[in-house]
Amino acid sequence: MKIALASDHGGFALKEAIKAHLTDRGYEVLDLGTHSEESVDYPKYGQACGEAVISGQADRGIVCCGTGIGISIAANKVKGIRAAVVTNEFMAEMTKRHNDANIIALGGRVLETEYALKLVDIWLDTEFEGGRHQRRVNMLNEM
Repeated sequence: MKIALASDHGGFALKEAIKAHLTDRGYEVLDLGTHSEESVDYPKYGQACGEAVISGQADRGIVCCGTGIGISIAANKVKGIRAAVVTNEFMAEMTKRHNDANIIALGGRVLETEYALKLVDIWLDTEFEGGRHQRRVNMLNEM
């Protein structure tokens, strides 16, 4: 499985930690930037990750900014993306189980790195339930 990663400067350090973690777990990583802590505009990176997932360049995506909020809004502008900000274990599980989120967003300024890596693992290891949730995901995809 290939995971696209993107961040702005506020999420850069967390993105780098996630990249190393995913590589250690055997995932292929598509790093869409940014590549330093120099100030950049998060919408460009959220959009790039969303487009990589929708185009099939990546199977899923992870985006990071200071809070995860701004970059998730940007990713969600790409039709078919279901990006969710994740701040705890329950959210990491349920955003996959019920919403089949194809991107998660994490905040480099609000999450400790080790905890963020745990959230990534929960999201990646959780299966979508389908069933009644598929109807709702289909509705989201049509918006």
